[in-house]
Amino acid sequence: MNKFYSKKYQHDVIMLRAGEYVVSRHGEILYTILGSCIATCIYDTEKCIGGMNHFMLPGTLLPDEILTSDIGRYGMFAMELLIGELIKAGAQRENLAAKIFGGGNVLQFRTQDGDVTGSNIRFAQKYLELEGIPTLSKDLGGDCGRKVLFFSDTARALVKRFDIEKEKEIIDEENKYKSMIFRNRRTAPSAIFF
Repeated sequence: MNKFYSKKYQHDVIMLRAGEYVVSRHGEILYTILGSCIATCIYDTEKCIGGMNHFMLPGTLLPDEILTSDIGRYGMFAMELLIGELIKAGAQRENLAAKIFGGGNVLQFRTQDGDVTGSNIRFAQKYLELEGIPTLSKDLGGDCGRKVLFFSDTARALVKRFDIEKEKEIIDEENKYKSMIFRNRRTAPSAIFF
């Protein structure tokens, strides 16, 4: 995570990378850049407390990853961690609402990995539905990247779509992250689904 001051918005901005999540009670702007990943912004509609996560996989862990994994990269855990931190910060579960972004079909995945981006989208929507957290807006799928600014105190979100092919640095970073995640999967015989 990186924090900096934006002259344009005259506010502190927290930039998230894949596998990270953050909650703000102080009105920071939460910012991330998405390709295949999903960012879920969840906020208390009454208390001006909001947070964001950024994950690449819905919820698969290999047995040898359970104790050593950065679990924030998995949607199941990223959602639980974010909601838990919102509650600790004073949010009320019955007041939570969400906005979901990302899931662009921008990376090449192996056939045996399945429909990673589609799985991310379906997971995020279904998870929120099962938890009773309404999704008030979304911008999902397609073949573009997204830059997302989430104003944690007002729940306002700004999304700028961009052609990922023209942003080589972003696609390189996402490919590195993908390689790190899938590195140990090539030899693993089975997976645990949460």
